[in-house]
Amino acid sequence: MCGINGILHLQSQKKVDERLLTKMRDALEHRGPDDKGLFIENNIGFGHRRLSILDVSSAGHQPFLSEDGRYVLVYNGEIYNFKDFYPELKSNGYVIKTTSDTEVLMQLYQLHGLKMLNKLNGMFAFAIWDKTEKKLTVVRDRMGVKPLYYSFYNESFYFASEQKALFTAGVPLKMAQDGLEEYIFNRFVAGENTLYENIKKVLPGHSMTIAESGKITTEKWWDLKSEIQNQEKINNPVEWFRETFDDSVRLRMVSDVPVGVLLSGGLDSSSILASLYHQNYKGIQTFNMGFKEKEHNESHLAKMMAEKFNYGFHTMQLEGNLLFEKLVNSTYFQDEPIIHLSEPHILGLSQLAKPEVKVLLSGEGADELMGGYVRYKALQYPSLLHSIGAIGHMDLFTNKPRYEKLARYAQIQEKSDLVIYNGSNIYPNDIAATYVINTPPKNAYRKQIYEEAKSLYPDNLRRQALYFDQHTYLCSLLDRNDRCTMGASIECREPFLDPRLIVGLGSLEDKWLFTGKKWKFILKSAMQERLPQEILDFKKVGLSVPWGDYIVKSPVFKDELAAFAKSDLFQMSYFENIDAPKLIQNLQKGDSKMIPYIMPLFMMHIWLKNYANKF
Repeated sequence: MCGINGILHLQSQKKVDERLLTKMRDALEHRGPDDKGLFIENNIGFGHRRLSILDVSSAGHQPFLSEDGRYVLVYNGEIYNFKDFYPELKSNGYVIKTTSDTEVLMQLYQLHGLKMLNKLNGMFAFAIWDKTEKKLTVVRDRMGVKPLYYSFYNESFYFASEQKALFTAGVPLKMAQDGLEEYIFNRFVAGENTLYENIKKVLPGHSMTIAESGKITTEKWWDLKSEIQNQEKINNPVEWFRETFDDSVRLRMVSDVPVGVLLSGGLDSSSILASLYHQNYKGIQTFNMGFKEKEHNESHLAKMMAEKFNYGFHTMQLEGNLLFEKLVNSTYFQDEPIIHLSEPHILGLSQLAKPEVKVLLSGEGADELMGGYVRYKALQYPSLLHSIGAIGHMDLFTNKPRYEKLARYAQIQEKSDLVIYNGSNIYPNDIAATYVINTPPKNAYRKQIYEEAKSLYPDNLRRQALYFDQHTYLCSLLDRNDRCTMGASIECREPFLDPRLIVGLGSLEDKWLFTGKKWKFILKSAMQERLPQEILDFKKVGLSVPWGDYIVKSPVFKDELAAFAKSDLFQMSYFENIDAPKLIQNLQKGDSKMIPYIMPLFMMHIWLKNYANKF
């Protein structure tokens, strides 16, 4: 696990500036404090910061050169099944000199080129320079667990694990209008675009080849829709799921350093713990975020699970000045305004875990694969939703925030928009009324994914939403996990995101997901014998944080709220019609309905003040 970066000057033999490349690399020091390396040859340069996890000796040093000297590799991630390739490589005359997956990745590339990618079970972002053909190839894993950003600037191609390394290299920090619109309407920028005008992401499951001449070829090497269509029928889904999940957990324990678990006390992380126990892993350490507020707290369940399996349990709470400090730090690591509002907590937990472990397992992906979010339930009966929309409000029923949100969501007319805005907290009508912003974003990538989802699951809004989220919302969660754990120099691994599970679950009938009160039926069925009833039945909390209380009651947040009212943010023409003092006043009077309107703007204010101004 590491931070990677590089520069290729196009159509020029101008030598890469070593000082600049080093500055880029060292902007990523948190991603790899254990070792560092550079490779420069004329107009190409690679930098690497290493977090040693497999073969912690100097044999795993990068940039890594092939035995024949033709290829140079920088790589961030893990190939969990790397030892499976030893027989094939040896029979083809390759000599394996290390116990590192980096060497296996290089030799597989020499043997098969990019055709090797489908054989890999792992998370990865890597770049390979071919000295003979003078071409650079950059690749990203299937789901985008590992980040990779790039920019064409000043007739050069720059790439890095995080945007801050690109800004360090001199790429200007300019906000993209489209990006800003997506941030407000959809919470994050989906697809290859980012919040920044001249910075893009390599898409998950894609590779890009850049020739020295500047010619670019992009290829989609993994396509979830066709994988699901080609999946053989699974005859005994529960047994298949349990066996595959256990194997996925086993693979994600491949490590030469200690591995721990992010344990919320919910179904997903408890299932990972139960699988470890079932497979006789001993001495596992677990890390949990607790809350004073009972409705947000699952700590008692997490502690019960850890004690049940005789594993170590570590918990913490985050509030006041410490929460504010972690908020500012996590914004720096994120490179963009935080959107999930749990980033400070995951950073804090990772820092708590750091003295004990170097790798953490997380339950990410289970909700998007098996229908775990309450918001999917609104899609079960679209006609009922439209009836609620016609009433216009649900005050008749209850004042609960969840129902108030449902009433706002029900105003959406188009089925495509019900899917596209399903993960949002405020919707186009709300934004028009409160922010006086009337034009939704183009959302070209989201619309493309929606069309794919519709053709794979016709007339099935719930399945469409799952497929849609697997390409959008989940990517933003994986970014969050990567940045917040790597901010503490810890690697995060997600057992639910084994390709066999992603594809297999996508091919199952609805009943395996949407049966029972809380859905995720197949996971509950598979874990029935392993987990206590209170875990199987507990109301989903997730890492939900009582921000409304914090920003009104905590002194440090109250001060920042006063600064926010006069923020530079409201000088931007896009936000000029927002009445910030009125929003804040309503919140201070106890109107919790203001929280989803204030938080995105407040987090952008924190980003503007503490991050954007740095560059």
